[in-house]
Amino acid sequence: MKAVVSVIGKDKTGIIAAVSAELAKLKVNIEDISQTILQDNFVMIMLVDATDANVPPDTLSDRLCKATEKLGVVVHVQHEDLFNAMQRV
Repeated sequence: MKAVVSVIGKDKTGIIAAVSAELAKLKVNIEDISQTILQDNFVMIMLVDATDANVPPDTLSDRLCKATEKLGVVVHVQHEDLFNAMQRV
């Protein structure tokens, strides 16, 4: 399963580290990543492969949200097909 992970919030140290560390724990591979700072806001979008993940897809979002809770960012996980369909609308 491939998914798109988006992370948005006020820029601060440790966001990328927290997200990538949790994905590694879950055996989710980051295939592509793009991040930028828009004014004071951190924005990151990743394409991940969760084929070998050791948690079900619906748990992935919960785990990422818990891992970044103290950083005050919003994390969304969408199946790649759903993300692509929404971009065509």
